[in-house]
Amino acid sequence: MTQARLQLKGITKAYPGVIANSDVSLTVMPGETHAVLGENGAGKSTLMKIIYGSVKPDAGQMLLNGQPVHIRNPKEARANGISMVFQHFNLFDTMTVAENVWLGLTRSSLEQVTASIVAKANEYGLDIDPQRPVHTLSVGEMQRVEIIRALLTRPELLILDEPTSVLTPQAVEKLFVVLKKLASEGCSILYISHKLHEIRELCNACTVLRGGKVTGVCNPKEESNASLSRMMIGAEPPLLERKSQKTGAARLTVQKLSLEREDQFGVDLDGIDLEVRAGEVVGVAGVSGNGQKELLYALSGEDCRAPKGSVRMGATDVSALHPGARRKLGLHFVPEERLGRGAVPTLSLAHNLLLTRTESISFPRFAGGWIRVRQLEQHAARLIKSFNVKAGGPHAVARSLSGGNLQKFIVGREIDAKPSLFIVSQPTWGVDVGAAAQIRGEILALRDAGCAVLVVSEELDELFEVSDRLHVIARGKLSPSVPIGEATVEKIGEWMSGLWDLAGQTAAAKQQALSSTDQKGAIHA
Repeated sequence: MTQARLQLKGITKAYPGVIANSDVSLTVMPGETHAVLGENGAGKSTLMKIIYGSVKPDAGQMLLNGQPVHIRNPKEARANGISMVFQHFNLFDTMTVAENVWLGLTRSSLEQVTASIVAKANEYGLDIDPQRPVHTLSVGEMQRVEIIRALLTRPELLILDEPTSVLTPQAVEKLFVVLKKLASEGCSILYISHKLHEIRELCNACTVLRGGKVTGVCNPKEESNASLSRMMIGAEPPLLERKSQKTGAARLTVQKLSLEREDQFGVDLDGIDLEVRAGEVVGVAGVSGNGQKELLYALSGEDCRAPKGSVRMGATDVSALHPGARRKLGLHFVPEERLGRGAVPTLSLAHNLLLTRTESISFPRFAGGWIRVRQLEQHAARLIKSFNVKAGGPHAVARSLSGGNLQKFIVGREIDAKPSLFIVSQPTWGVDVGAAAQIRGEILALRDAGCAVLVVSEELDELFEVSDRLHVIARGKLSPSVPIGEATVEKIGEWMSGLWDLAGQTAAAKQQALSSTDQKGAIHA
C-alpha cells in the first residue's frame, strides 16, 4: 500500500474556555485533495496551524511520510515540504509583495524571487505586481500573494484555508486547474472551504469537524450540498425568502464622482453614477482591485475628497462629511477587512461596539468620559446570542474569534443599529453555509423593512441571491445597473473586463475586443 503523506493521531488542543480540537485523527494520501469541513469555530484553522507548526498541540502525534515529526515552527514545516495559505493573511503591510515572499525563500536573492513571482503569476493567471507595497493591495490581491508564495515553495503538502473567498469565478477556475495539476504530480492538498460546490468538484476525500471533534469522513463527490450541510451543521441552511415590493425614495445618490487615487497603486474613480433607493438591495460585482476600495472609502466617509454634491444621502450633501457624521444620518458600514478596520484585535467584543455604536444605543458616556460598561456588555451578549457568534462572551477579544464568527459579530453590530442606509463589503467572506444564509437573510430583512442596501462582493452567487439590481465596477468605472432577472454569469463576467458598451456590436467585433482586453491581463467570461 502507498504510504500516507500525513497522519494525525489523537490531536487535542484547548484554550481557556474552549476545546478547539479533541482527539482528532486524519489521514491524507499522496496526490489526494482532502477537504476539512465544519462550521465556524469547529476547529479547522487550529488543526491546520498545528500541522504548519504555528500552534503546538496539547496531545497527539503527527506522522509525515510515515515518520513521526514534531513541527516546532513554520520554518520547519516548509523544510519538511509543508506550505500554508492562511485565511487571515501573514503579510507585512509596509513591505513590497516581493519582499514578503522573499522572507520565506531566504536561499534566493530578491531579484530571483521577483522574477519567480512574475513567472508564477503568469503561469497561473494570478496577476500581481511584485513591487507594490502590501498596504496598497485589496484583500483579493493579498490572497493572490499568499497563494503564489505557497506555490513557490514547491510543497509536498499544501494547506489552503478559504483560498477562494475573494476570488472571482473565473479566477477560481484557473486556481482549480493549478490545484488539479499539483495533485496529479503527487502534491497532497488540505482544503478548507465553506463553498460546498467547490469541495464536491475539487476534493476526493473529506473529514467533517463539529465542536472540535471528527463527526464523519466521506467522498464529497458522492454527496450532495444538502447532505454535506447536514453533516457539517446538523441541518440544511434555510432557503431565503424574497418578497417583491416597491422601492421608496433615494437614500444614496452618487453623481459624476471622480477621484484621483491617493497612492500610486490605487485606482482612479471615473464618473461614478449610482443610486440606492429605500427597499432595495443593489449589488456591485468586480475583480478585486478595480476601484472597490476607493469607492467604499468615498461612500463611508473615510475619504472626504469627493467633489461637492457628488455624494448625497437623501437631500443632504455628505461629500465632505466624516464617518461619524454620516452614521448620525443613518449610514452604517461593514468594511472588507475584519481585523484592523472592522474590529480592534486586542479589544473585547463589548468594547468593539464603541467603534460605531456610541450614537445609537443606550449606554451614553458620563461626564469625564466614563462608559456604562455593564450595559455595553449586556448589549454585546445580546448580539452574540442573536447572531449565533461562538465566543467566550462579551469579554472575548476580537482576535480570539474565528474569521467567520468575527464577521457575524461585525455584521450583526451594524445591522442591529437599524440603519436607513447599509453598505457592506464581502458580507459572508469565510462564513459557513448556515451563517451565510443567516447574514443574507438579515440583509433581505433590512431591505424589506425599508432600508437601502449596497452590497459590494466578489461572490457572484451571493450577489445573485440578494440583489435587486446589479452593477459591475472595472478600472474605476461603474457599469449601468441591470435588473437581477436579466443578469447572467456570462454577462457579468464580460462586464468585469469593462466591456458593457458592446451590446450593439457584432459577435466578431465583440470577440476581438474581448481578446484585446484579455491580452492586457483582464479576466473575462
